[in-house]
Amino acid sequence: MILKNAKDANGAPCEVWVKDGSIRAVGIGLPTPEGEPVLDAKGLTVLPAFIDTHCHWRTPGFEYKEDIATGSAAAAAGGYTFVNLMPNTKPVCSSAEIAHSVMDKAKEIGLCDVNQCVSITRDFDGKTLDHLLTLPDDLRYISEDGNGVMDNAVMARAFAIATDRGLVVMSHAEDREISPWDYRLAENIETVRNCHLAEYYGTRLHMCHVSTKEAVRAIRESQYRGGRVTCEVTPHHLWFDDTRLQYKVNPPIRKADDVDALVKAIRDGVVSCIGTDHAPHTAEDKAKGAAGMVGLETAFAVCYTKLCRECGLPLEHLSALMSAGPAAVMNLPTKGLIAPGFDADLVLVDIDHMFTVDAEKLHSKSKNCPYDGQSFYGKIMLTMKAGRETYRSPEFTG
Repeated sequence: MILKNAKDANGAPCEVWVKDGSIRAVGIGLPTPEGEPVLDAKGLTVLPAFIDTHCHWRTPGFEYKEDIATGSAAAAAGGYTFVNLMPNTKPVCSSAEIAHSVMDKAKEIGLCDVNQCVSITRDFDGKTLDHLLTLPDDLRYISEDGNGVMDNAVMARAFAIATDRGLVVMSHAEDREISPWDYRLAENIETVRNCHLAEYYGTRLHMCHVSTKEAVRAIRESQYRGGRVTCEVTPHHLWFDDTRLQYKVNPPIRKADDVDALVKAIRDGVVSCIGTDHAPHTAEDKAKGAAGMVGLETAFAVCYTKLCRECGLPLEHLSALMSAGPAAVMNLPTKGLIAPGFDADLVLVDIDHMFTVDAEKLHSKSKNCPYDGQSFYGKIMLTMKAGRETYRSPEFTG
């Protein structure tokens, strides 16, 4: 397949030759081999498909909120071809058996590749680490997402094991003894602790959904000292501040100066990637106080409107935050770029198309979307995984 009449992230004309699931050539005026199908991009922007470092599909145990099929469909509609799933399921994903069952089901559905994280402590019990000693080589990412490991000695041992076994710690930074009365302090304290543990043990650490200016500063300083620390920010922590939205997410929506600090950290290269923290809930569960919101289908538009349209960030930088950056965090050497030899995971976006979010039309099973009724630039028109279409907007006629 030859993709013609596209523009790259810098607005330059671009053609892409895709063969057998990979990119064979990128350029202008590419010859079209006899019998090769042609896809007319009609002037749209082609980007590497997106990779999400932080996502919840609720399987096993909470499929009434989301399942792998609806999560895959939401991902494809948002331009994603790879997501990293958190382990706060029921039962908690503390074993290779559970992780592989989720990954195998996603592969069977075929819309989006998946990595399933394993919990740091067994069943989130806050103390047991022996399961980490026997994880197979295809399970390298561990997280206590939604919790945070409270005991300092347990977390230190987890970091030591991670370094020895080549695991990556993905940290939900929250001291749960403090968060009932000060969410900001709860995030900041665990961020500092975990950065220092990463430096001490030489562990790869990825800080999830960073939201405060103090946490950003701690991560920046750790990186400066040589810590192997990366971090993500979410679209909702960039778009909203606490004067614009009162909606329960964890970590909470922060203040305007925190948003400014996140944008600055993006410009400075402290932030490695965007993670959606796509967290589906039913209306009943939200009414009972469940924290979280869906975000796969709106992530690009929210970030493009905020970072590129409002803050002047080059689209090329946003593309790196959503593709090459997360590919590096997740150790995906053939994903994240449009270049020969890379997987033909592509997305066509109309950066000039303003649309209004309608939560009822989202592909996710859940509709807990605070963007409902808001308008953004940057509509996803087509998603392609390994050269095969996984999503096509009804508005795209190429």
